[in-house]
Amino acid sequence: MNLRVPGPTPLPPEVRQAVSGAMINHRGPEFRELLGAVTAGVREVLQTSNDVLFLTTSGTGGLEAAIVNLLSPGDRVLAVTVGAFGDRFAEIARAFGAEVTVVEAPWGRAADPLAVEEALERVPDARLVLVTHNETSTGVANDLATLGEVVRAHRRGGYPLLLVDAISSAGAMPLFADDWGCDVVISASHKAWMAPPGLAMLSVSERAWAVAERATCPRFYFDLRRARHLAARGETPWTPAVHALQGLRAALARMRAEGLDAVYARHRRVAHRMREGARALGLELFADPAHASNTVTALYVPEGKDGEALVAALRAQGVIVAGGMGPFRGRVLRVGHMGYVDMADIDGVLRALATAVA
Repeated sequence: MNLRVPGPTPLPPEVRQAVSGAMINHRGPEFRELLGAVTAGVREVLQTSNDVLFLTTSGTGGLEAAIVNLLSPGDRVLAVTVGAFGDRFAEIARAFGAEVTVVEAPWGRAADPLAVEEALERVPDARLVLVTHNETSTGVANDLATLGEVVRAHRRGGYPLLLVDAISSAGAMPLFADDWGCDVVISASHKAWMAPPGLAMLSVSERAWAVAERATCPRFYFDLRRARHLAARGETPWTPAVHALQGLRAALARMRAEGLDAVYARHRRVAHRMREGARALGLELFADPAHASNTVTALYVPEGKDGEALVAALRAQGVIVAGGMGPFRGRVLRVGHMGYVDMADIDGVLRALATAVA
């Protein structure tokens, strides 16, 4: 089976072996060593010296954790959205009482830094800015470095904080959390990290910790202050996803052996092959080519074809892809290519597509 959804992603052999090992005591020395290793590895990938915390939850749980630890009901929040997952981040903030201003780009387009700058001038008291680095519903990657510059230029008295959904970018695309001024970066184990589902990881800046002390949203399981306190002694507040962490340790070792620059270059090559191969089949890219993602390619379903039937036709050939979301359900195919992926996997997708669209 060629699993090419935008997550969960295939597991390398050494990760599968790691997650099949014996269980360990999550309050013992083996776990302390494990937590220390994965913390150091994630810091290296995110290019941060900030605290890195692990929660046993999905990526969406990580987004909620970021919101409830930094928000007080009634706070003004600026949500930069270019698709379904940017919309979800905004919805979470609204659910906890934020007054959300949305800066929206059409699906298939990246966020316009000038529009974000103008919005910050209109909402000078914004406490948080929410940005999706890579939007898997559309196959678009935002220019996070430039968006970070815009936010920093409008920062007064510590606000606004920049919260980044890097669930489908971290580990596959360069991300310099500290240099780009990211206060919280949220990712998840089942994407480019090549580990099983079950872990959200968050890097948290000192500026964000100061805000967390003043924020008044209720929190218990997702209380990052509690997680920080326990992490200092090599533990988590609640029973963690031990095997997912063991898998993540093996995946990080694989990434380190390949080298981060090589990991990013491989994702660029694979994405280029997918886009060019699709074009050669006469398929139209959904995303603006100038901002096309290196972890997921979205393609328009050809005229006269049914999107769901096309997904089923690919599945019959052993290739598992995702359909469109929201208003583009049935009109778009989404092919994931992050983590444990190389050219042969994409060539398999293209061969199946050639048959399915013939």
